[in-house]
Amino acid sequence: MSMLDRLKGLMKGHEDTARKGVDKAGDAVDKTTGGKYESKVDKAQEKLNEQMGSRDRPTPGDDRPPQS
Repeated sequence: MSMLDRLKGLMKGHEDTARKGVDKAGDAVDKTTGGKYESKVDKAQEKLNEQMGSRDRPTPGDDRPPQS
């Protein structure tokens, strides 16, 4: 079993918590770098969220509608 498979297994059922962690990590990188790599960080966040699957419900403060 690869490391990626193990991580996916650990996150199963905890996607919302993982998304919050991805968002916080991206915000920390943006703050540390002064936003210098903001577009690259945003793309990385999007890719990670795509790997976690579709979003069933928006997180608080998120104005995007749920995906079907």
